[in-house]
Amino acid sequence: MTAELQPAEALWALVDEPIVNKHIGTIEELDAVIGDRCAALANERDAIKSRTNFHWWPKIANPT
Repeated sequence: MTAELQPAEALWALVDEPIVNKHIGTIEELDAVIGDRCAALANERDAIKSRTNFHWWPKIANPT
């Protein structure tokens, strides 16, 4: 049996995409790059949904 990831863990590949194989000189620069990437991801709802929509995750109930 394999452990299930928390939905946010599946997003790391998207978040660290701009820093892979790059030198970041300071923690402030790293903070800015990651902050910019997180802000950009806010507009990529389909990419986020495709990585976090697990079969076991509770669905939003639609009241009737």
